Amino acid sequence: MLDEMVFRSGDVPTADRFDRWRDLMNQVYAPMDVRSDHAADYRAHQRLIGLGPVSVWPGEFQPLVFLRTPRLIRQFDPELYHLTLVVNGSGGIALGKQETTYGTYDIATNDTSRASETWVGLGTAKIVGVCVPKAMLPLPKGRADQAIGRRMSSERGVGALLALLLTQLADNSGQYTPADAPRLGVVVADLVAALFAHTLDADRSLPPDTHRRTLVLRIRAYMEQHLSDPELTPRTVAAAHSISPSYLHRLFQDEGTTVAAWIRRRRLERARGNLTDPALRTVPIHVIAARWGFTGPAEFSRAFRTEFGAPPREFRPPRADST
Repeated sequence: MLDEMVFRSGDVPTADRFDRWRDLMNQVYAPMDVRSDHAADYRAHQRLIGLGPVSVWPGEFQPLVFLRTPRLIRQFDPELYHLTLVVNGSGGIALGKQETTYGTYDIATNDTSRASETWVGLGTAKIVGVCVPKAMLPLPKGRADQAIGRRMSSERGVGALLALLLTQLADNSGQYTPADAPRLGVVVADLVAALFAHTLDADRSLPPDTHRRTLVLRIRAYMEQHLSDPELTPRTVAAAHSISPSYLHRLFQDEGTTVAAWIRRRRLERARGNLTDPALRTVPIHVIAARWGFTGPAEFSRAFRTEFGAPPREFRPPRADST
């Protein structure tokens, strides 16, 4: 059986769970500042499978944020590339001005030598991580560095091969012996190098704004579907797409508006459509306002007048018996 370390939060007193898990991550990966809104009763199941200098990390855990700061890098840098196969869930990573989101079946990439902020989105995430020493990759260091922060797919090509190996190791580690470990580590490192090279070659033909435009379209579609929810805010939109609120605001600055203004405008347009619909003439104005996420009639009336230059009642169709 391969050498393996296991952490289960259920084996630790509730008050100590998050601190114990955070300390473990700092010891076996690299020094990090770890934060979570669930720290009071944190739930995690983390394994560490040793493959010589390579390690594989199957795990399930609640939402959290990892911060790797310049101070922590100076404190200790193991010189590792870190990849995360997202089996279930979502998250993202910010490396300077570069910010990338990930979802199920994506492979995320990071580098212990670079300051970064990594987060796990809503719900419990299930992942298989892998850490590979930079010196093991048969690629020029500068070229390998260019792959970090990019979203890679585990559903096709080299990414699918790497994902298959990682999931087999995670699910069947008992089928291998300690003597297999260093050989398996070399295979994993070679597949990581092949995935980096494949990604860099494929991305040369992509326009630089492709990923940003696609993300904006996804966010707009999401907001359209949730306009009736009064809890739809820039913060909830960012959380649903596993990006930071600041990055969300930057995306919409490029579009010439703000997230809150876009939501308000689309809600008012939907409400105006209802108000002018003869089939909804008898529906009270305050009901229509609530239908599109406005929490009070006065708030709705002010916003409507500001947007369209007249109060909501003036947009209602005339009664059938009016002359």
